[in-house]
Amino acid sequence: MSDGDDKLKSLLERLEQERDELKMKLGLAKLEAREEWQELEDKIQGLRGRMKVLKDEAGEAGGDVGAAFDMVAEEVKEGFARLKKLL
Repeated sequence: MSDGDDKLKSLLERLEQERDELKMKLGLAKLEAREEWQELEDKIQGLRGRMKVLKDEAGEAGGDVGAAFDMVAEEVKEGFARLKKLL
């Protein structure tokens, strides 16, 4: 094998190793994205429940629930932004 062939073989091996590492990271990213998605789905369901409480309990107690609603809604929004970066 010539020196040029050795260089090409070495280059190909490095590229294949990098490919394999990226493939593994993509698999982990998919898992992370699915877990994040499920957490956000759960939070959205919680928001639906809190909306019902807000409708049922107008007034001061409703304000407390409204503040909690806003906080969870912001967490969901931030979670969606994280997911967009993963994808």
